[in-house]
Formats: sequence, C-alpha cells, structure tokens
Amino acid sequence: IHVTDEALEEQLAGLLGGGLLCLVICQLPLKGLEQEGRLCLGLTLMTVVWWAAQVAQSGYISGIYLALLCLLDVAEPAVVFSSWTGSTIWLVIGAYLISSAVQSSGLGERLSYAFILRFVRGWRSIIVSIFLLTLVLSLLIPHPWPRALLIMSVMSVVIRSASIQPNEASIIAFTVFAASVPVSLIFITGDATINPLVASYAGISVSFVQWLKLIGVPAALLSLLTLCLILLLFRPSVPVHVTLDRVRAARAELGRVSAREVRTAVWVVLTVALWVTNGLTGLDIGWVALLAAMAMSLPFAGEILRDGDWGQVPVHVMVFLTAAMAIGKVGEVTGMNAWLAGLIVPGELPESPLLLALCISLLSVVVHMFMGSVIAVMGIAIPAFLAMTQETALAPFLVSGVVYLSVAGHYLLPFH
Repeated sequence: IHVTDEALEEQLAGLLGGGLLCLVICQLPLKGLEQEGRLCLGLTLMTVVWWAAQVAQSGYISGIYLALLCLLDVAEPAVVFSSWTGSTIWLVIGAYLISSAVQSSGLGERLSYAFILRFVRGWRSIIVSIFLLTLVLSLLIPHPWPRALLIMSVMSVVIRSASIQPNEASIIAFTVFAASVPVSLIFITGDATINPLVASYAGISVSFVQWLKLIGVPAALLSLLTLCLILLLFRPSVPVHVTLDRVRAARAELGRVSAREVRTAVWVVLTVALWVTNGLTGLDIGWVALLAAMAMSLPFAGEILRDGDWGQVPVHVMVFLTAAMAIGKVGEVTGMNAWLAGLIVPGELPESPLLLALCISLLSVVVHMFMGSVIAVMGIAIPAFLAMTQETALAPFLVSGVVYLSVAGHYLLPFH
C-alpha cells in the first residue's frame, strides 16, 4: 500500500507538473514562436512529462495529445493524422500480424529449438546464441517484443535443462532484452515500429539494402560491443553445462511439421524476399507487409491468421505511434521545430561534417536523458536537427540515423 501511495503521488505530481508547464509555455511571449507554435510546444512537453511520469498508459496520454491538437486548432486533422496516409503505421499492423502467425503456428519455436540443439553447449554459447537468434528471427518476426518473448520462452527450457541458478538465469533474461535493442537496428524490418520512422523523418524512401549499408553496419558493431560487454561483465558463479534432453523433449512436443507451419514459412520467405529486393522492385516494405499479413487469412493459400489474431495488434501502441509521429509533423507546420533548433543548437556549428555529427550525437543523448522515450526523442530531436543542418553537407537521412544510433547506443550505459 505504501508503494502504491508513492506511485500515486508521482502520478499526481507528473499530472499537475505537465499541465502547469503547458499553461506557462502557452502564456509566455516566446520570441519567434507564434501562438500555434506555443500551443504545440506546451502540449508536446506536457505529453512528454506525462509519458515520463507514467500518469496513465501511454496510449491514453497520446490520445489526449492528439485530441487537443485538433480541438485547439493547432493543426488540421489531416496533418495530425498524416502518418496513417503513409505506409509506416500499416507496416506496424502487418508486422504484429506476421509475428502472431510465426508464433501461433509454432514455426518460430521450432526453428529456435533447432538452433539451440545445434549450437548451445555452455554459458558462452548461450549468450552468443541469444544475439544470433535475435538476428535470425528479426527477419521472421518484425517486432522486438514478441521476438524477445519467444526467445525467452526457449531460453527458459535451456535454463531448466542446465539447472542454472537464479542469478545466472536473470542474466540470461536480461541478455534477451538487452540484445533486442541494437540487433533490431540491423535490418529495417527488425523493429517495424521505429526503424521506418527514421527514413520518414528524412522524407525519403530507404530500401532494405540501403538501410543495411548505412544503419546496419554500425548497428552490427553496436551489437558486437554489447555482446562483448555482457560476456565480460556477467560471468556465471559456477560452470554451466547444458544437457539437451529437455530441449529435445520440448521440440518433440511440437510434433511433426504441420501444414500451417509450412504455409507460414512460405509466406514469410516470400515477404522477406520482397523486402530485401524492394530497392529493385520499388515495392514499399510497409504495403508488402500489410498485403502478406492479409493474405495469410485467405482460404487454401493462407488459413494461418484467424479472426482473433486482430487482438494481437495493440491499439494503444498505434495511438502512441501516431502521437509520436505527429510531434514532428505538427512541430514543422507550427514552426516549433525550427524554434527548438535555434534554442538547443550552439550558436556556431562545426564546419567539419564529422564534428557536426558528433555534436548531434551528444545532444541526442542529453535530450534522451530527460525524455526517456526513443520515439519522443526522435519526434523532437530529428526535426530540430534537420532544420539546423539544412545548409550543411549532412544529408537528412544521415542526421536521422545519427540521432537514432546515438539513442540506441545509449542503452550501453547501464552496462558501464
């Protein structure tokens, strides 16, 4: 009860603090920022404070933000909800449904057990296998949360097989979710919720291969660094030897490969092939994901997704994502982004592109320290940095990528 009271006090403080901050900003005569811009800034900061203080579930807070933008005429509804006219939101819907198909069919679990039986023997191989499984499954399950939960369920069998102690078991669980952060950046479909936003802020279409070259390479290095730090800092107190009898038993419980698994594999392979070749075909990965997910429900060729699988698409995540994307779009229309760029950016920018990129990286980490949410940071920081670098040699996508990698790399700090 005492903990609950403290939580309620924090929620109340966040609620009042965010609301008061919004009222103050809306009344301040901020030079260079018109009324719509002040409203946008006040509502945005209020929303960020409420997100950080967990005043309510993020979806409800996001819905309040979207409704107030429309009710107060900060921007036209077509601008506020412009994210729904592009493919990004629909990619997220398709990704959740494809993830549901891979999980419910048993295909993801079967592949995971096969991988464990082939490569896992001791502590080091357990940790390495988590990263490799995350990488492989990021092509099959284009969302980090269901992917991490699937890997964790497989690792729980490994933990029981090796009679791993609670302390070591917690390290394995921590590794599953820590690996999810950098590895999800390697492929553009590795995190279908956030990765496409990076390109959308830059206003360009990035192919699967282009992403792999520009973001995937540093993300792979970031993943390798994370792996090395985990192996260095988290060592078992006693030697770990994995006996695979329980893993074999768990795989045997799945039975023979079903027709549903085969159909799921065919659709997933086809979808991944279209994603990888979208630079040649010109097919948007978002619409490909949506079409593949819908086709999985058709008779004969599909019969994978059923009516109840729509429940796997979380409405609150869609509302949250809409609000996060609206921050950047409405901020651009109202002049908030340009004003923020002038506020947070140093008076003189470095002429060297490398120094400028490092400056953007440092500022991104500082903003993330206060805001916490990756999407919220990108919604405010990327548009502001794009506004400040318009006359520089940095390409818009490079600016977006630097911000994203900096925030994702920020997750290394707990390891230090």
